[in-house]
Amino acid sequence: MTLVQLRHFVVLADVGSFVQASAVLFLTQPALTRSIHALEEELGGALFDRLGRRISLTPFGDEVLARARRLVSDAEALKQAGQGLHAGLIGQLRVGLSSAPGALLSTPLMLHMAEHHPRLQVHISRGRTAVLLNALREQHLDAAIVDIRDMRPSAELKVSLAFELTAGFLVRPDHPMALRSGPVSIEDVMAYPVASTPLSDEVARILIARYGPQANPDDMVTLRCDETMSIVEVARRSNAVLLTVHAVAADLVRLDVSPGLDATARFGLVTLAKRQEAPAIRILREHLPNWTDALTFTP
Repeated sequence: MTLVQLRHFVVLADVGSFVQASAVLFLTQPALTRSIHALEEELGGALFDRLGRRISLTPFGDEVLARARRLVSDAEALKQAGQGLHAGLIGQLRVGLSSAPGALLSTPLMLHMAEHHPRLQVHISRGRTAVLLNALREQHLDAAIVDIRDMRPSAELKVSLAFELTAGFLVRPDHPMALRSGPVSIEDVMAYPVASTPLSDEVARILIARYGPQANPDDMVTLRCDETMSIVEVARRSNAVLLTVHAVAADLVRLDVSPGLDATARFGLVTLAKRQEAPAIRILREHLPNWTDALTFTP
């Protein structure tokens, strides 16, 4: 017994004629007759009484029809669900976002899904790069958008859609250093609390090379938090100096530090190299470039 046979049976019961059912099913009448006979033999009873060219359901056929309808309907629903999953329209998408991507991309991602894919379940996890990559390896996440300079080389992981965002020292517009007419030194910056999320080793090397050992983040950063928007709010409401990507706080002012930092943070979409991607990741691939292109900073 196959679903094809059950569908033949349901259509034949609905139209009441082998000739009409054959036309609906795009089958020859002998092929439909063989399909129904095979189903009857397997079920062990006649499904139709044949009265010349007319047919009617037997009591047994009437009982089988209700169950056959459910099976055919469930199979069609499963087919549609599979097509929806493959298209990324339903199912779930589990994405990890490190600090800055979390602050910048969580809202655009959820807004897009709410407006265009309301049946897709989206789970966003926030955390440090190392934690999110471990979750990705353990298949608790489908993808992660993280600071790829903070990643160790790994054949397990595949990076795509890399993008860079400018970074530097930011303060509120009425900060004492923002009101100066010329550039400030790293010593001027360190006279105030410096706030930052955990920085990669590469960023630490850049800071030390530019400003000397005193700029080692382990010593220079006095307010460290995994959550970007928390330290942004601190900088808005105090004289703390924020070291982060500019796009997370367009209302803050970029300090003119001498020598200039001219730093960037480099992020990327990370997936497992040898695992078939979740269908909904195609949505990220399609729209992430647009979201990141919109992340501009005006000094």
